[in-house]
Amino acid sequence: MQIDAEITGPVNIGNPTEFSILELAQKIITSVGYESELEFRPLPENDPIQRRPDIGKARDLLGWEPLIELDRGLERTISYFENLLKQSAFQ
Repeated sequence: MQIDAEITGPVNIGNPTEFSILELAQKIITSVGYESELEFRPLPENDPIQRRPDIGKARDLLGWEPLIELDRGLERTISYFENLLKQSAFQ
């Protein structure tokens, strides 16, 4: 990918659909079918309250935006690691 040399600064890459870490953890637990107890701790100092990247710059400058929805991405990621674990069990 070629980018104009005059483009400077950070370009946010991420999913512009906001969800909490709790929601993500619950999706993972449901997807893997494993009962897990979540542990809640105080947030670190200066922890961002909003985790929704503004990907407008990525869209405008790079023509980029996410192509895979969170649920499908989790499904593919979990499948990948399940296969790795199966392969390592036979080695």
